Amino acid sequence: MAIRSESGGVAAHGAADWLCLAAAPTFAVMALLTGMNGGGQLDILCTTAQGASPLNGMVPMYVLMSAFHMAPWLKLIASRQERRRTLRTWR
Repeated sequence: MAIRSESGGVAAHGAADWLCLAAAPTFAVMALLTGMNGGGQLDILCTTAQGASPLNGMVPMYVLMSAFHMAPWLKLIASRQERRRTLRTWR
């Protein structure tokens, strides 16, 4: 995650580099808040339909969206672990 400037250097910790990390926690919070508020009025209508899937509703949607947006977090964690391993080998 690095932005190259016109001079070819890497802009350290730019806002665009870190913006991709905002999606997963945002959706997780939205799932939590929606679940605490009862899921909304439309969830009641959706769950009464015959053969309704347990994945209907806003809470499961937000949970899935949070899971799908975890890739930047996993890459960040993996890069930090790799950095730690590299530092250990240099000592």
